[in-house]
Amino acid sequence: MTNIAVRVENVSKSYTIAHEGKRYRTLREDLIALIPGRGSPRTTRETFWALRDVSFEVPRGEVMGIIGRNGAGKSTLLKILARITKPTTGSIDLYGRVGSLLEVGTGFHPELTGHENIYLSGTILGMRRAEIARQFDAIVDFAEVEQFLDTPVKRYSSGMYMRLAFAVAAHLEPEILIVDEVLAVGDAAFQKKSLGKMGDVAKSGRTVLFVSHNMAAVEALCSRALLLERGRTAFLGAASEAIGRYLEQHDRSGSSSLIDHANRYGKGGVRVTAIELRDLDGRILDATISGATIDVALHFTAEPSAARLPIIASVMLRTMTGTPVFLHHNRLTRTEFGTLPESGMFICRIQYVPLAATTYLLSYSLIAHGEIIDAIDDAVPLSVAEGDVYGSGEVPPASHGMVLIDAAWRIVADNPMEVAHI
Repeated sequence: MTNIAVRVENVSKSYTIAHEGKRYRTLREDLIALIPGRGSPRTTRETFWALRDVSFEVPRGEVMGIIGRNGAGKSTLLKILARITKPTTGSIDLYGRVGSLLEVGTGFHPELTGHENIYLSGTILGMRRAEIARQFDAIVDFAEVEQFLDTPVKRYSSGMYMRLAFAVAAHLEPEILIVDEVLAVGDAAFQKKSLGKMGDVAKSGRTVLFVSHNMAAVEALCSRALLLERGRTAFLGAASEAIGRYLEQHDRSGSSSLIDHANRYGKGGVRVTAIELRDLDGRILDATISGATIDVALHFTAEPSAARLPIIASVMLRTMTGTPVFLHHNRLTRTEFGTLPESGMFICRIQYVPLAATTYLLSYSLIAHGEIIDAIDDAVPLSVAEGDVYGSGEVPPASHGMVLIDAAWRIVADNPMEVAHI
């Protein structure tokens, strides 16, 4: 029996994309287009390659990460491995039963109870009824929804829904497990619990293909990683080296313009178009230094219908491996923006950058009435250079920690008389 669990050889996947030369057509043009042979000549087609000549092997019992920026081809590769879509060229061989967790909650029916959905979702994900029964108590205990098992899941909070969906999928017992970004579900405590469960899966000797933007999780779980860039293999080898090359990609993508950013999400109406760092004189900065005072400017445009939205603007900083550093929003300082202009800037002044010298990732979000209006995670890198924060010439290295605190030292004797006689 082969020691290889997954073999991928020269796999490519292409899609045909149609382009309309004119976005809007007249009624006359629409009617003419219905006549055979009289379709619009302005329609053009191009071939887009989501994957090109990707090859790798995964031995049994290995946990391999698959990383890359949005649009690199990660999800396409997983869908091919999960047999959801076929490759255009190349071949894959999977030696063993395959379980996939590509979208948390796939197979849940809103009208069914949590109890019923465990069996429904487990069946869809490839479990036999006896397996589901054997794992049922563990699934319920892990999801922490025992009190609501007989409640239709349409009445669950989003957190309860995600916890139950992950718990069902995480308790599969296939030889090969394909996982896409599952550690993004739930709150911080549940994410930690999920990471621990994925660690248990890895230690059980099952083969795991793990896609995530959380580099700390990839480094903790994976021995090797495949780095994809524009559908091609950029690197295949030790996870730590793959992560290093991935972070270099982020450094190269540090443009502040967000107009065409692929990772934008939200209801719309107000849209951040660029992020800038500025000094107190309004000069645009490429980077800042530890201890400096800076403005983070979110350039935005607002539709007339959104002018009176009670916007909550926030900025969040993470390390390059995904660890949160801080989040700040205008409500923390009881700041109200009032009526929004058609274009302008939300400005967050950071009075003292308390960060060690390294590169971080800056995210933003705009929220109104509890809904996300506009947001981009890890929108731009923020580079912090060494600064003489304490005025002593002593600059703590990043290895001492990411936060530089404002503190003072003194000595106090237990017996003040001892000091008086010195």
